[in-house]
Amino acid sequence: MAKLSDVRVPVADGAMRAALALPDAPEAGAPGLLVLHELGGLNDDIRSIAARFADHGYAALAPDLYSVGPPRPICIRRTMRSLDSGHGRVFADLEAAQRYLSALDAVDDARLGVAGFCMGGSFAILHAVRAPLGAAAVFYGRAPRSADELDGICPVVAGYGGRDRLFAQQPERLRRQLEQLDVPHDIEVYPEAGHSYMNRRTAPAPIQALLRRTRMAIGYNHAASEDSWRRMLAFFAEHLAPQPMEPHTGGKR
Repeated sequence: MAKLSDVRVPVADGAMRAALALPDAPEAGAPGLLVLHELGGLNDDIRSIAARFADHGYAALAPDLYSVGPPRPICIRRTMRSLDSGHGRVFADLEAAQRYLSALDAVDDARLGVAGFCMGGSFAILHAVRAPLGAAAVFYGRAPRSADELDGICPVVAGYGGRDRLFAQQPERLRRQLEQLDVPHDIEVYPEAGHSYMNRRTAPAPIQALLRRTRMAIGYNHAASEDSWRRMLAFFAEHLAPQPMEPHTGGKR
C-alpha cells in the first residue's frame, strides 16, 4: 500500500500544501509524477489518485494550488485567469513542486511526468510545454488554440467523455495539434462518459444526479476510468522507462 503524507513545498512567498504518495517500499530511481487537481482543489479524490500511482511504483506529488496567497475564492479566480493567459504565479508554483519532487531521494529526476484532471489537465498541457518531462496525462483538459503553443511538449496520453458537450471539440483539436508537431500521443473519447469521469464524487446523490444533467454530464464512469488507467499506466511505462546504460568503450585508465 502507498504511504500518503502531507508535505509543504517551498514557494516564493511561503510554503504550498501538497499530498505526497510514495510506494510502500520505495527504491531509489522511481519515476516521479505531479498530480494536478480539478477546480475543486486538493481533496480526498485527488489524494486517492496519487496513492494509486504510488501503488504502481510512482512517487506522486499533488500540490494544492489554492493553499498560498489570498482567500480561496480569490485564489480560484486568479488560477483561472492564469489558465486563460498562460501567465501567473501558478506556473512558478508548479515549477517549485517539480523541484521538490525531483529532489526526493527515491525519485529519478530524469523520469518525471504529470497527470492532470479537468482544470489540472489544462495546466498539465501548459506545464508539459515548459518543463523537461517524459510524458503527460491529460484528462478532460482544454487544448491550446494553436499547435504553436504546444511546441516542445512531451508525449501525451489523454481521455475525454463523449457526453461532455462543453469540451466536445477538445480531443480532436489536441489530436490535430500533436499530429502536426509529430508528438507521440494516445487520445481516446469514451461515448458513454461525461466530464470528470475518473473522479469519484462525494456529493449527496441528488447533487450528483443534477451534475449528470448539465452540459458537461459530470460523473464517475467505472468502465471509462479503468480503461483510462490501463492506457495511462502503459503509456507512462513506455515513456518514463529507465534509459539503458551505454556500454563503456573508453580505453584503459
